[in-house]
Amino acid sequence: MRAAVVTVSDKGYAGLREDASGPVLAGLLRGIGAEVVATRLVPDEQDQISAVLVELSDETRVDLVLTTGGTGLAPRDRTPEATEAVIDRRVPGFGEAMRAASLAITPHAMLSRATSGTRGRTLIINMPGSPKACRETFAVVAGALPHAVETLRGEAHECAAAPPRREAAGPSSETA
Repeated sequence: MRAAVVTVSDKGYAGLREDASGPVLAGLLRGIGAEVVATRLVPDEQDQISAVLVELSDETRVDLVLTTGGTGLAPRDRTPEATEAVIDRRVPGFGEAMRAASLAITPHAMLSRATSGTRGRTLIINMPGSPKACRETFAVVAGALPHAVETLRGEAHECAAAPPRREAAGPSSETA
């Protein structure tokens, strides 16, 4: 799996704050066997966020882009809008699962506007902005990432994701 991490932060971009979340996500991705081929740091500017997502999807052709930052309610938080502007299809389950799991930790989880979707054969997922929240939410989505990427590549078999069939209760249809 070829992956990229995009940190969205005005202060990080200006050199006023060290990017802590981007390296955490890159490390977590490597921990599941992904090759992190690109990292980017951009300001909270919707056009710039969208442009880097397009570049990583269309030119670098990564399988997965994780963004960190810009998903809250602050006036300059525009990562979900930038993502929605460039994706072909929404994949709401990632955001839903991250919010649901995070609600067990903090009521602030319901303030997240993180979204996810596909652009061509690239999966883009918005992650929170703090290293702690990145670790917590990555743990929620990590198990689904390999299958999602295989599916986007056209390599997954539908039956691989299906649970085993259960036999119906009652008498057997076999004859003795």
